[in-house]
Amino acid sequence: MFRDVMVVLFAVTTGFTASGIVSNAYQLVVGTRKEGALRTLYYVVMIVAGPSVLFESAAKARRAKSCSRVAFWLAAAVAGYWSFALGLFVLDFALAI
Repeated sequence: MFRDVMVVLFAVTTGFTASGIVSNAYQLVVGTRKEGALRTLYYVVMIVAGPSVLFESAAKARRAKSCSRVAFWLAAAVAGYWSFALGLFVLDFALAI
């Protein structure tokens, strides 16, 4: 059972890391523009970068006291599960190579 827990934690960490890398690379290359073809690219990138962006937005809202603790932890749980799914995909891809 300990091995399974470690695989889950590793998958979540891998997914959140991949999300952060893609999110920061997109922001460095494109910036904040979201018009025309960049809007389509934005939505495609958010499939991978979503957990990092969601958690960052929830943390900013919590610091500004514009969301409740329940809303913050719900966003954190969704970002964690999304990171887990993304991490499983990344690990499966890495094992296939």
